[in-house]
Amino acid sequence: MKNSTNTPKRPLKRTLITLAVIVFGVIIYAYGFQVTDVNFAETREETRRTQLFRILRALAQPDLFDFEQEELRVEQDFYIPCNNQPITQTEFADGQPSITLSTFCGDEGAFVDITGANFYANTTVSVILFVPSSQVNILLDGYRTDADGSFSGQLQLPERSSEDAFQIVVSASRNVGLPDLSQNALNTWERIIETVFLAFLATTFGTILSIPLSFLAARNIMGEIKSSLINISLMLILAPIGLYIGSKFANLALWLNNSFQHSLPISILVLLIAPFIIFFVIKGSLPQEIEIKPGFKKRVLRLFFIIISSLLAVIWLYDLSALMMVFGTWVAPQLGDLDFLGNFFTSLGDLIQMMLGLIITLIVGGIFGSIGNKVGQFISQKSPDFIVKILHFVLAIAAGAIIAAIIGSAIDWMYQINNLTRTIIIPAIIGGSVGLLLAIFSHPRKQLALGLVTYYITRTIFNGLRAIEAIIMAIVFVVWVGIGPFAGVLALSLHTVAALSKLYSEQVESIITGPLEAVKATGANKLQTILYAVVPQIIPPYISFTMYRWDINVRMSTIIGFAGGGGIGFLLFQNINLLNYRGASLQMIAIAVVVALMDYLSSKMREKVI
Repeated sequence: MKNSTNTPKRPLKRTLITLAVIVFGVIIYAYGFQVTDVNFAETREETRRTQLFRILRALAQPDLFDFEQEELRVEQDFYIPCNNQPITQTEFADGQPSITLSTFCGDEGAFVDITGANFYANTTVSVILFVPSSQVNILLDGYRTDADGSFSGQLQLPERSSEDAFQIVVSASRNVGLPDLSQNALNTWERIIETVFLAFLATTFGTILSIPLSFLAARNIMGEIKSSLINISLMLILAPIGLYIGSKFANLALWLNNSFQHSLPISILVLLIAPFIIFFVIKGSLPQEIEIKPGFKKRVLRLFFIIISSLLAVIWLYDLSALMMVFGTWVAPQLGDLDFLGNFFTSLGDLIQMMLGLIITLIVGGIFGSIGNKVGQFISQKSPDFIVKILHFVLAIAAGAIIAAIIGSAIDWMYQINNLTRTIIIPAIIGGSVGLLLAIFSHPRKQLALGLVTYYITRTIFNGLRAIEAIIMAIVFVVWVGIGPFAGVLALSLHTVAALSKLYSEQVESIITGPLEAVKATGANKLQTILYAVVPQIIPPYISFTMYRWDINVRMSTIIGFAGGGGIGFLLFQNINLLNYRGASLQMIAIAVVVALMDYLSSKMREKVI
């Protein structure tokens, strides 16, 4: 009896819950309709439907071909309003196109009957009111001729009056001869080629940067990297010093290179001789036989020769980039239609010279950071406890203050605060306090998760970049480099770095751990482990992701063209603004064809490679 009394309650409870869910769903959708301003009555308005049908018909007739036009045109004087001026019917020869009006004058808004004869059969004729004083054509109406080339209809006069005579012009045209590609088709072809290579360059640049960055965003790789607070502090202290020294080192090399750059023979001589000098200097500075522990003087001498050889190498690279620009500028006019090859050498040399200073600065900063890590590790392992504890606090405070001061300087540069106390002193005090707290709550010899911190920072940066649409990036780069495809390449490259780094890093995180453990068991270091256990597993998916990203960049280049980023999107945006829907239709077809071909080719390439 107890079960029988409880049984009816369950269906009732379920029914009430179901009704509550339905009511809640109705409320949500009703509010959604209100927020999004859904109004189906607009779809039934005759004006909007007429405009929609006109656009759809234009899109269905892409502007692909042009024909030579043969035109028939007749004119008749007309007055608006009637002013008692003598008006005569235009005389038309027998068998020639002619029009007849029910009257030769009328008030604004009045209706006039019109008939025409001897035009092209089954074609469209346009009736235009020509205003001689302003050289303006006003379309009054259009008609379709019958099989005899005749038409009839009624015109409504526009609100335009003058004492001078207007002209009612009737024209009809037809295509003659064989079709030829329209100018819009030629422009579309040029822009679609530009779009493909825009996406190709953006994918290439983005991939080159994404591959190394993806390892920083892989948890299984970075999670194993741990270091003591002393190591981290010394890295943070010495890395900015290294960046500063690296920038000065690059500037010195550039200055030395520029000092002999005015003489082309000397530049060529440096280009040929410098590699041999660098080789022999490095060979002489390296030990010729195994040494247990070289002396201090010998180590200092080797370091000196390494620095000299590095300086020569940088000078050689600067010299190479300068000669590439000279060669490209000279050879481009000699190549005719292949002048883009010379321009490529010029641009490549300019890129090397522009990026070399940044790369050298980062390398030297990384070397100093690595030295700091090694020194910190030596201190932690070899020094007495009381020295380790003192340095543990001192270095943590110093590192926190330096990093906070650098961040404050960056904020000052961005917001132009121009207050040393607010941007340097106060941040340094706060950073030093944070370093002190870290030193208090961590053991001097305890290994901290440095890799995980780097992992979370890298992931946060990638997430932030992916949250910004490529069209916004294109707007920024258009301001920097001007309207054109180069701005689109830069915008898509940056977006590609953020997207591919995430995909690559997730693939690194999903590798099989067996080969990783096997390589580690042989005593391999971190770099060797990555090269021999990680890289072989990630090459196939990396290739697949890169091909897919190229496909995405082709489609995204259409959107960034709306912001001036070049490519087919720029032409599409222009045609839409000019209401040239036939031209826009051709661009949309071209985009669809290219995307379909890219998808087909990428699938075939994946079958061959993966």
